[in-house]
Amino acid sequence: MPAAIGTLAWTVALVVLIAMGDGIPDSERWWIGVCLTGIALGVFGFLYIPRLFRDRAGAESGPEASDTAGPATATGTDTAAERP
Repeated sequence: MPAAIGTLAWTVALVVLIAMGDGIPDSERWWIGVCLTGIALGVFGFLYIPRLFRDRAGAESGPEASDTAGPATATGTDTAAERP
């Protein structure tokens, strides 16, 4: 949600700057690049954050599942016949 809000804010700022047209002094036109960079980073975050959360959730549940599915000897259920 924060990435979407930030992206929207940068988009509004860009629209305002473009609407000002020639009213922006040449020394201040770099703000257009800042807005475009903010939008690009916001879109990246908007797309990446859900993937990050999904990967973290998978990593948290992954080791627990592999511990329960391990070999029988790893859980201490080996028998005397299996020992050397």
